[in-house]
Amino acid sequence: MQPRNMSMSGVVDLSAVKAAAEAKEKAEAARAQRAAQPEGAAPAAPLVFDVDEAGFEQLVLQRSAEVPVVIDFWAEWCQPCKQLGPLLEKLAADYAGRFVLAKVDVDSNQMLFQQFGVQGIPAVFAVVAGQALPLFQGAAPEQQIRQVLDQLIQAAEERFGIVGAPVDPEQVQQAPQEAPEPPQDPALAAAHDALDGGDLAGAILAYEGVLADQPANVEARLGLGQARLLERVQGVDLAAARKDAADRPRDVDAQLVAADLDLVGGHVEDAFGRLVDAVRTAAGDDRDRARVRLLELFELVGPDDPRVVAARGALARVLF
Repeated sequence: MQPRNMSMSGVVDLSAVKAAAEAKEKAEAARAQRAAQPEGAAPAAPLVFDVDEAGFEQLVLQRSAEVPVVIDFWAEWCQPCKQLGPLLEKLAADYAGRFVLAKVDVDSNQMLFQQFGVQGIPAVFAVVAGQALPLFQGAAPEQQIRQVLDQLIQAAEERFGIVGAPVDPEQVQQAPQEAPEPPQDPALAAAHDALDGGDLAGAILAYEGVLADQPANVEARLGLGQARLLERVQGVDLAAARKDAADRPRDVDAQLVAADLDLVGGHVEDAFGRLVDAVRTAAGDDRDRARVRLLELFELVGPDDPRVVAARGALARVLF
């Protein structure tokens, strides 16, 4: 999935005088409070943290008065998310407190996903002084992301007086490090690179090549499923496809397209429900195509996901 909106243009207006004045006051008060505390009296706030709907107010909105909060919307089944997430975490350490990174699992936080109007994942937003800014969507090279972060930090400082809370680089380096991952199969790495770069046809061929040699490779199978999914929705008009599916509820082709778009957009239950209904109402080859597509989407989301478990039960009731 290629990156989009890789700039600060078109973001929510940060120049509202009242909002800026209030944000500056909050930021100055927070800095004064920190300065008044004895050294070491308060633990350093984490640079990277998970956030859910319950903690969003405190961890993101309130904290955004002191430091830009970058939000990474991701999911376990999203292959590009697994490439982008570690890069964002690395950059949070490199920038040493000039921004913090909040990670939102969209499967567990659908309300946040919908409130931000996320169209697909990975998607990266920022919150500054309580205001949301769309940064970019999809995987992106490190240099482009750094340019966007630099613009974000500059805008936060110039318009709101928010400069973050710089952290001693040595403290960042002393943070616990995950064990390095074992070297990756070059063929599989090439397939991932093609997927991240938006070369869907190339990714499909590469994943198929890996599976020809390693039929049991789960990572390659999931990557192939995602590449095929993204290829199917590439260039599809979202509004037209949804209208077509609504106008022709018994047309399996229309429901297959809409279900793919539902899943890419994070509407997992809608995708599953749509295909279960298609299996229930269709017959013959159409019924089988809907069933097979549903099983493919189950695999992408993961067999242990409660939504998959529920949809499997619904499918079984329809079939038997």
